[in-house]
Amino acid sequence: MIELSVVQKISIWALPVLFAITGHEVAHGWVASLFGDQTARLSGRLTLNPLKHIDPLGTIVIPVILLMISNFIFGWAKPVPVDARNLRNPRTDMVFVALAGPTANLLMALLWAAIAKASMSLPLWFGVPLMGMGMAGIQINIVLGVLNCLPIPPLDGGRALSHLLSGKIAWYFYRLEPYGFFILLVLMFTHVLNYILFPPIIFLVNGIAAVFGLI
Repeated sequence: MIELSVVQKISIWALPVLFAITGHEVAHGWVASLFGDQTARLSGRLTLNPLKHIDPLGTIVIPVILLMISNFIFGWAKPVPVDARNLRNPRTDMVFVALAGPTANLLMALLWAAIAKASMSLPLWFGVPLMGMGMAGIQINIVLGVLNCLPIPPLDGGRALSHLLSGKIAWYFYRLEPYGFFILLVLMFTHVLNYILFPPIIFLVNGIAAVFGLI
């Protein structure tokens, strides 16, 4: 297997990462708008223009560092604003709003798989880098989708769960949100996160690649 330079990695991963993160956030705002909250629309965040969503640390610095030291990558964008008070049924609607992000990542993974498949019939000078970009798109979207499904606030899975719980349980669970990032760090440095994330990530990436005839 050819070892890519950092510049080559960035050129292949840049667009998949930007659109994975952007599409994830736009999906939250789009579903919120369907259920009555126009906060994201009014703030100009219902756009696929990455410049509207870039978080310097989460969209640029962290992904580049990860590309330099490993083959595992994730990131985040500025959260799209959602005001649950504007939703018609805040408790249930927020579950759909939260899960819209991971759902969008799954759909984008399928789109990148189709692009990778199409690249196989193109000239090598264009098809090979496009294939690399397509595979990168599958991976980053599956990683983001699976990671965000973890039931840890402020991840999407945690937000969805907090609105499914009731009474004091929901209140206590919601209070975990300020500590969510530190919980993730502990899980990551103890390698527990690997055991949680890698099985579904490998299953989905290999499954999509197999369905599209990429492996």
